[in-house]
Amino acid sequence: MRKYLSTLLKIGVTIIGFIIIITKMDMRQIGAILVKINWSWIALALGLITISLFLRAFRWQLLLNGLGAKIQFKRLANLYFMGNFFNAFLLSGFGGDVMRVVEASRNIPASAAAGTVLVDRLTGLLMLFVMGLLALPFRPDSFSAEQTWMVALISILGLLAGFILLEGSLIRRFGSRLPGKLSPVGDGPIAQVLQAVQGCGWTAIFQALAVSTLFNLILTTWWWMSGMALGFDISFGYYLLVIPILSISLLVPSVSGLGVRENIAPFLFAPVGLSGEEAAALSFLVFLLMRIASLFGAPVYIISLLRQNQANKDGANF
Repeated sequence: MRKYLSTLLKIGVTIIGFIIIITKMDMRQIGAILVKINWSWIALALGLITISLFLRAFRWQLLLNGLGAKIQFKRLANLYFMGNFFNAFLLSGFGGDVMRVVEASRNIPASAAAGTVLVDRLTGLLMLFVMGLLALPFRPDSFSAEQTWMVALISILGLLAGFILLEGSLIRRFGSRLPGKLSPVGDGPIAQVLQAVQGCGWTAIFQALAVSTLFNLILTTWWWMSGMALGFDISFGYYLLVIPILSISLLVPSVSGLGVRENIAPFLFAPVGLSGEEAAALSFLVFLLMRIASLFGAPVYIISLLRQNQANKDGANF
């Protein structure tokens, strides 16, 4: 029942977001902006998104190595491609993460898989927050005080929450009274995942943060390329300012941030002269690019299923 309620909530939030967009914006104008895209920039952006999957698989491998869990890079890359494919069809940006945990659990303990996937995601967000803070002193004069405080507050709170999770002692101290499976201490599932998170070690975490810096530069670049594809001349540094806020829209219950991000984008891109329709079109384009790139994982998933079925048949015959 909870699963269905969660799905209905996500659909409901996305529908409400679209209703607001339709009410406030000219959808025909958004469509007219999108049909004029430069396909050369789109091809480059799709190439970068694909390359980033290999980079993120390497980041995951670093964390697994820190934990002493060994999985071949080829398999991790395949799981990232399949996870990206799942994200296109499940009602969350984290559906692929669940799939990665389930599949990786065939090779390593489930707690190790869940812990490293969590840290993998977390290091990416942490470096986005750091880069957003570093970009703040170079913000344009048109960037309002309200927007400045939003970027600063979200980034600082995000970094603080991330450190608390990675360090672990505060969670154990204040969560020790939680019942059974919810307790961060003992042998429950939450405690085991938390142990895996800290078990990665700070060396592996700093390595993952370094890789995340490169990944976030690539992420910012495909946003910049998407803007160029629509004819928007926005500086790379400005994207560094606003992408941390746009990225955490995935945390809002919705269909991969759809409807939420398009309502946030006009507020964030107004200082560089984009109309509400132009900002929404840019956000829609990035969403579509991510969905198209995720389809590259379809053949990887199909091949994986065929191999698994064949292995099961061989095992049964044996």
